[in-house]
Amino acid sequence: MADRIPSDHASVRTERAEVARSGGTSRPCLHLPGDLDLDAGAFVRLVMDGDEYHAEVREHRSGFLLRGAYDLKSEARDPGRAENRLVEWLQAQNREPGDPVEIDEIEAGERYGLRLPGERTFYRDASGPGGSLQDIASDLDGD
Repeated sequence: MADRIPSDHASVRTERAEVARSGGTSRPCLHLPGDLDLDAGAFVRLVMDGDEYHAEVREHRSGFLLRGAYDLKSEARDPGRAENRLVEWLQAQNREPGDPVEIDEIEAGERYGLRLPGERTFYRDASGPGGSLQDIASDLDGD
């Protein structure tokens, strides 16, 4: 099996998400399309520029939101003073509220990737034994 999967591969479903404001703050968040296989309160892995983070799916009156992405799953549960990698990525990409981003469904309900519209990227294939062993190691580390 291939080590990397391109964002335009037949197994990857792509939807359009929109940058929004997080509540009354000026921090950006991501409004997700309703067609994704997500549940409120679920934790997903989010790939941005090749790095994988943890994010909690939040319910919103118009669907679902991602307010942040964090290095560790424990930080996604309780963000406190953790670095919000989603905000950093959106700012580095010069994304403002109302701007689109592509969200790739790599593993439904589990793993998603973000990229700018029109860009092609590659995701690490975690479906084989290497991915499973990585998940076990992460679980043992408390991630």
